[in-house]
Amino acid sequence: MSSAVDEILAGREPGGHEQPAHHRYIVTVFGLYGRPAGKVIPVAALVRLLSELGYEPASVRSSISRLKTKGVLASQKVGGANGYLLSSDLEPHMVAGDERIFCPRAASIGDPWLLASFSVPESERRKRHKIRAGLARMGFGTVAPGLCIAPIRLRKEALEYMQVHELSDYVEFFVSEPIGSGDLRAKVARWWNLDELASDYRAFLDAFEPELARWSSLPPEGKEAQREAFRLYVPMVTQWRRLPFLDPGLPPELLPSDWIGITARRVFADLNRVLKPMSERYVDEVIGA
Repeated sequence: MSSAVDEILAGREPGGHEQPAHHRYIVTVFGLYGRPAGKVIPVAALVRLLSELGYEPASVRSSISRLKTKGVLASQKVGGANGYLLSSDLEPHMVAGDERIFCPRAASIGDPWLLASFSVPESERRKRHKIRAGLARMGFGTVAPGLCIAPIRLRKEALEYMQVHELSDYVEFFVSEPIGSGDLRAKVARWWNLDELASDYRAFLDAFEPELARWSSLPPEGKEAQREAFRLYVPMVTQWRRLPFLDPGLPPELLPSDWIGITARRVFADLNRVLKPMSERYVDEVIGA
């Protein structure tokens, strides 16, 4: 998988610029409803679904075309009509993303850590950037230039990334554990930008925590309720899906005592439980139509 596709799936354009919202929503729709990879969604259904989120057909079709050019989507006829499907090459990435997004796990305080040490000649500095960017997207913290750290559970994902991008010769991984009397909690606050992460969690809660009480008391049936569930669910998952990659699941003992991420995960899980089945019924109806 190319670095360009990596960035698109992470919600950014190649070069680091944030994608337009409707571009990210299309990726979310395929991640939720075009799975497993190979399930075709008609163009007309995509246009109608994105129109529910407030986007014009022309901009939706333009984004679909760009995603096809980047290798995220492929075109295929369905019932004589034009449709698109998720590239089969992306299914392993989507499966890994599902685990992060919907089943986040925190590391235990006694778990070992994964260290990634890398050195790249100046003549190949683009590879250095690719290593740094890839580790950051997976949730690694930065100990020092050329040295990153993460919970051990990221080992498989990190090794696969380096292998796929032919970077393994530049990176050495080590399993380690802290020793000595240093304040590990203070170090974690330096290795990860917890203030920025907390701000991202706060933005999520500001947008969606007020919806939790409303949806917990709504009747779970009815076509209009299903439509409204879809209109909330896709933006919610889109805003949330990058956060579990920025937050690698650090041990709670090493985080601030009032860590906002715990509340944010609870709100996401509760809303996901309510909105997911209703949204799925709405999308099934639109695709079937």
